[in-house]
Amino acid sequence: MAGIPFDQRDGVIWYNGTFVPWQDAKVHVLTHGLHYASVVFEGERAYGGRIFKLEEHTDRLFHSAHVLGFEIPYSKEVINKACQEEVEREGLVDAYVRPVAWRGSEMMGVSAQATRIHLAVAAWDWGSYFSEDARLKGIRMRTSPWRRPSPECAPVHAKATGLYMICTLSKHQAEKEGFHDALMLDW
Repeated sequence: MAGIPFDQRDGVIWYNGTFVPWQDAKVHVLTHGLHYASVVFEGERAYGGRIFKLEEHTDRLFHSAHVLGFEIPYSKEVINKACQEEVEREGLVDAYVRPVAWRGSEMMGVSAQATRIHLAVAAWDWGSYFSEDARLKGIRMRTSPWRRPSPECAPVHAKATGLYMICTLSKHQAEKEGFHDALMLDW
């Protein structure tokens, strides 16, 4: 599936309590999460068909949602089962699993008290970030010009999408300069 855009892949995604065809798992362009980064997520790895530290990841997902001021409308048990079933339905053994929760499109503006909270779980085959050759020779890194924000500036203890903008900027700059990745320091 390498090279196939994520919105064009086949399979299923657990979306708001039910499995839907992969290509039908969509959000509206005016979704609050897209405009105001009111999105939390996890990045989990499955090895041998079992998700590593699944319960801890789900606990962190709930903690992140709490920090961002919303409540996930599914229990931890339901989410854990959805994650594991997603891996199984996709026929994956070693995989990446992405639970993601976001505020919907019922309101547009900074205030989002009346938005619906959505949750999806997708899983796909995703090997190492670095090629085998790079891993054997050593990963070339540079220090990022960006730093993780201070806890007084942003909810740094949440795994929230808004905090990843500087990661993307750092990675892109490092790659542009011939490095594999960037090391980000704290404040």
